[in-house]
Amino acid sequence: MKRTFWSILGLLFIVVAWYLAADRITPFTSNARVKAIITPVTPQVSGTVIEINAENGEIVEAGTVIARIDPRQFEIQKQSAEAELERATQDVGADSADVSSAQTRVTRAQTDLETERLQSARVFELEEKGLIAVAKADEARRRLADAESELEQAQADLESEQKALGSTGQDNPRIQAALAKLADAELKLSWTELEAPARGVLSDLDIAEGNYAKSGQSLMTFIDASNVWVEAYMTENNLGNIKKGDPVNVVLDMHPGKIFKGEVVSLSAASSDGTKSKPGEPTDIPRANGWLRAPQRFALRIILPGYTEGDETDDVRFNVNGQADVIVYTNDNAFLNFIGGVYIKLVSWLSYAY
Repeated sequence: MKRTFWSILGLLFIVVAWYLAADRITPFTSNARVKAIITPVTPQVSGTVIEINAENGEIVEAGTVIARIDPRQFEIQKQSAEAELERATQDVGADSADVSSAQTRVTRAQTDLETERLQSARVFELEEKGLIAVAKADEARRRLADAESELEQAQADLESEQKALGSTGQDNPRIQAALAKLADAELKLSWTELEAPARGVLSDLDIAEGNYAKSGQSLMTFIDASNVWVEAYMTENNLGNIKKGDPVNVVLDMHPGKIFKGEVVSLSAASSDGTKSKPGEPTDIPRANGWLRAPQRFALRIILPGYTEGDETDDVRFNVNGQADVIVYTNDNAFLNFIGGVYIKLVSWLSYAY
């Protein structure tokens, strides 16, 4: 009986010692999620939706027009602005046709450059992480430079056409007001086409042609497939030895039995404490129930090399906010790393059942 007692006590001591050491050296959490950049598709003008060119869950390429708002009211505004410019230039004996055409090219070039900057920013972020080929980033730089050059050329052409009106006409307040009104009409007309900001998937598409779109109100959700990661929520004890570049094993509930190799790319420096104090108000103190505090958790961003972009041709599927299990190897402790590897393998098998 005494031998059994001491054996159980010894085993309990070993388990506790392993738990305390593993919590710092090979921290594990089942509180992890698949993440991607989620962008609400929000119109900047109001009107009736006349076209929806994609379905819920459909993969679309960057720049694809996924929905279109009735442009007629904005075409009328543009025509009105062109007529006003024509009247203003006639008053000074000039011709506004070339200026109007040049203004249209400037507006289009500005829209194209804005789209290209957004897409390039995503590519450059992946390049900094070493997740894409340099050639792909160089191609993005070339497209961005071309878009900037096109805008500069369009602006130069507009300036040239304005000067062609003559100094008196160019400085005429009526002409300047008419040009500003035309630029505003061109911009609003371009906003009637809602384009995909990157390659990705449409989600929460619950509108149909004929629905009225209000400016500033989201119509659908766009999930950017060009940047996918896993976010693990670790306790402060877990974070003690974790650093950027540490190797990680990840099990996705979507793919039970399979272990993915990853690495830590960033650690969150802050976390919400659940309070809602506002400036000028007394501090809202977090509540603690019982004699053991609930551990505070912080987000740990993890990438899976080879699976940083969603691709329908891959053998791996990702669902945003899909659950995952994560273990981090913070040093070269062979024994604890081996035990951790066995444990995450067991978790991957158990994920078939739950």
